Amino acid sequence: MADLAANMEIGISTFLETTPDPVTGAVISHAERLRNAVEEIVLADQVGLDVYGIGEHHRADYAGTTPAVVLAAAAAMTKNIRLTSAVTVLSSDDPVRVFQAFSTLDGISNGRAEIMAGRGSFIESFPLFGYSLEDYDELFEEKLELLLAIRSSEKVNWRGGHRPAIHNLPVYPRPVQNPLPVWIASGGNAQSAIRAGMLGLPIAFAIIGGMPESFAPLVALYKEAAAKAGHDPNKLQIATHSHGFVGETTEQAADLFFPPTAAQMNVIGRERGWGQQYSRATYDSARSLQGALYVGDPEYVAEKIILLRKNLGVTRFFLHVNVGTMPHREVMRAIELLGTKVAPIVRKELARSEGKQ
Repeated sequence: MADLAANMEIGISTFLETTPDPVTGAVISHAERLRNAVEEIVLADQVGLDVYGIGEHHRADYAGTTPAVVLAAAAAMTKNIRLTSAVTVLSSDDPVRVFQAFSTLDGISNGRAEIMAGRGSFIESFPLFGYSLEDYDELFEEKLELLLAIRSSEKVNWRGGHRPAIHNLPVYPRPVQNPLPVWIASGGNAQSAIRAGMLGLPIAFAIIGGMPESFAPLVALYKEAAAKAGHDPNKLQIATHSHGFVGETTEQAADLFFPPTAAQMNVIGRERGWGQQYSRATYDSARSLQGALYVGDPEYVAEKIILLRKNLGVTRFFLHVNVGTMPHREVMRAIELLGTKVAPIVRKELARSEGKQ
C-alpha cells in the first residue's frame, strides 16, 4: 500500500470572498479578488500543491461566478496543479456549456481540468437563470445525466424534461483527458453518496462542522454502492473540503482566522435563522483535534489531515482559505506553508505508516 501516500493530494479551495474586512470594514472589488486568485493559483503550483478549486456563487460577497474563466487565467502560468470547480452548480447551468468551458480549460492547461458538480449550498442561481426550486433534485439528476453523456461521446443523443433534446449533435472542444474528471460534491447527503458510488464517480464531502469522523458512514455507503454497481471501491477518490488556515504558530493562526470566519458565519447564520452568534468558544472547539477546523501551525494541521486520512480514507484534502476577507499577504503565506511545510509532513508520515501495511 506504499503507493497510496502518493495519491494523497492536498490543495486549496475558495469561494473568492469579497466580504467587508472585519477590522477596517473595507471591501475589495471583485476585480481585485479575481486577480488575487490568479496569484494564489500560481503560488500554489510553485510550492507543490496538487489542486486549486473555486466555488460558483452568485452573490455580492463572492467573486467566483465563473470558476472556469478564473482557472483558465492561471492555467497558462502553471505547470502541474489541477484546476477544478468547487463546485459547479449544475442544477442551474447548461451541461453543454459546462462541458465546453472545462474542456477548454483542459486544453489550455494540457489536461489538468476537473468539474466538481453539486447542487450548491446557496440558491441565488435558480431565480437568476429561471429555474424553480421545486425542481431542485430533478434538475441535478437530469443535468448530471446529460453531462456524463457528453463526456462519454462526441455526438450526443439525449432527451429530458427541463432542457431541449439533443439529436445526434457533436459537442466541442473535446478534452485532453479522456474522460474529463467529474466529481460529485456533497454536504453530507446520503443519497448523493449513493449516487456517486453507483456511477463510479469520485466524491467530495464538505465538512465544515461537527466531527469529520462522523462522515465515515457516508463513506461506507459510497463504497458499498460502488461495489454493488461493479466499481472497484479501492480505485475511487474521496475528497474533503474544510475551512482552515496555516500560520507560523497555532496561536497566530487562530487569532488571524477567527475575525473573518466569525463575521462570515454570522452573516450566513442570520440568513438561515441559526439564532445564535458564532462565538470564539465555538471556534476554539472546532479547532480541536477532532473538530472540523484545520487551523494551526504546520505540524498541527498536518496531524489533523493524517487523522482524517485514517478515519475516512480520503485521497484529497481541500483547505478552504479564506472563509471571510483576509489580507492577501496572509492568504499567500498560508498557501506557502501548506505546500512547503504541511504537505511534506503528511506525505512522509503516510509513506512511513502505510508503506508498512
